[in-house]
Amino acid sequence: MHLELRHLRTIKAIHDSGGLARAADRLNITQSALSHQVKGLEEQVGMELFVRRTKPLKLSPAGLRLLRVAERVLPEIAALQEEFEGLKSGKSGRLHIALECHACFDWLLPVLEVFRKAWPEVDVDIRPGLSFGALPALAREEVDLVISSDPEGLAGISFAPLFDYEPVFVCAATHPLAAKPFVEATDFRDQTLITYPVDRTRLDVFTGLLGPARIEPRAVRPVELTAVILMLVASGRGVTVLPDWVVREARASAEFAVRPLGPDGLTRRMFAATRDEDAAKPFMAHFIRLARNEPVKLQRAGLPG
Repeated sequence: MHLELRHLRTIKAIHDSGGLARAADRLNITQSALSHQVKGLEEQVGMELFVRRTKPLKLSPAGLRLLRVAERVLPEIAALQEEFEGLKSGKSGRLHIALECHACFDWLLPVLEVFRKAWPEVDVDIRPGLSFGALPALAREEVDLVISSDPEGLAGISFAPLFDYEPVFVCAATHPLAAKPFVEATDFRDQTLITYPVDRTRLDVFTGLLGPARIEPRAVRPVELTAVILMLVASGRGVTVLPDWVVREARASAEFAVRPLGPDGLTRRMFAATRDEDAAKPFMAHFIRLARNEPVKLQRAGLPG
C-alpha cells in the first residue's frame, strides 16, 4: 500500500464535508477526479473506505482507521511547513548558548529578556560551557553561540567582538591592599584568592596577571556564586578579581575597595562565536547587537558619579 498526503487529505475532507461534491470543492478538484482518487485508494487498501448510499457519506471501519492517521499526521505536516517557512523568513530558529564566562549571566539575562520579546519563535536555551568543550560543541552543532574571551582560529567558526571589559581587584575596605592605588601580581603572594570554580585558563587574574608573573596566591578558594564571593571578601576571608560589570554595586559600597590590576589596568575582550553559516541570520545578528550594548550599561552603572 502506497499512501500519499493527498490520500489523507481526501479522507479528511470527505469526512468533514459529508459528501463528494462538497469535498471536491474544498480540495479544489472535480468530483469525478475525487471519485477516481477514492476508487484507486480503495483498490490499494483492498476494502471499501466508505459506506455507500448513506447521507451524509460515512466512513467504513477501514476508513475511520485511515481518518485517525490523517488527523494525527496532517497537523504535524502543517506545523512542519509553518516551521520551515519561519526558518526561511528568518523569524524562527534555535539559539542555544554556551558560556565560557561564569559571571556572564549578569548581563546575558537582561539581553535575553529583550531578545525573546523581539523573537518569540526562536528556541532559546543556555548551557554553561565550563563543564564541556563549548567551541567543539559549537562545531558539532550541539550549541549555536558561545560567549568566550578566548578566540581561537577554528575553521567554519566566526568570532564577533562584543565589548571590552576590565577585570578588577576587590577586597574589604579595611584590607591593607585597599590603601594601594592599584595591585600587582606580587600582592597576591600572601592572599587567599576567591574565584569561580573553573579552570585557571578561564580566569583573567591567572591568564592576565599571575600566570605571566609566575606568582601563586597563598591559597585559592573556589566559590560558585558572585554574591557569596563578595560576602566572603567583605568579611575579610580573602580577595577576588571580577569583571567590572559585576562590581557595580561593590564600587558604591563602603564595605569594599575596588582597584585596577597594574598601573594601567587590565583590558579583556568578550566575543560571540557562531558558525559561519549562522552569523548572518537576522535573529543571530540582533542578539549580537543586544549583547554589545547591555554590558556597557552595567559597566557605566558602576562608575562613580
